[in-house]
Amino acid sequence: KLHHRLATTFIYVTHDQVEAMTMGTRIVVMKDGFMQQVDTPINLYDYPINQFVAGFIGTPQMNFIPSELQQQGSDVYLVFGENKEFSLKLPAEKSNNPLLKDYIGKEVIAGIRPECLHDETIYLNSMPESIIEATVDVTELMGAEIYLYLTASEDQLIARVSSHSTARAGDTIKIAVDVERIHLFDKDTEKAIIH
Repeated sequence: KLHHRLATTFIYVTHDQVEAMTMGTRIVVMKDGFMQQVDTPINLYDYPINQFVAGFIGTPQMNFIPSELQQQGSDVYLVFGENKEFSLKLPAEKSNNPLLKDYIGKEVIAGIRPECLHDETIYLNSMPESIIEATVDVTELMGAEIYLYLTASEDQLIARVSSHSTARAGDTIKIAVDVERIHLFDKDTEKAIIH
């Protein structure tokens, strides 16, 4: 309200990303004294320039999964897990991106936000090619939602699901991954390849 009433530019410094996202119209994300990205809150969330920005913006933090890109015909798959047991087909828009060509057969880091992992039946039925199996380690009720702390093969994941979820610690459950919203990062430089 103060900002609107004074109608002047404010510079506000905070370590709290929630404060920055709710109050800022343009945010500068810094690490070790260097600017990482300057953008609107929604662009920082949807189009992070690197792993640091992707992990800093969003609650809980984005899941990062060491993966390999494999091509099968015209399709590209994200393969991960200790024995490469999980395979997610990337949507055509991502598969056809020329930036991926140099990464086929190589390791990348997949970034998946907790809200892009679903245990609801509607998602499991509508995304049959995007399902992984995971063990529930811990559940954390947050009121309108539950955080599920999961182990999928060797990867630790956090899912943000409806408070109506029936998943309990110790359960092995199916999780649908919203592949439309997967981010891919270069394993060495940590820069974003595609969003």
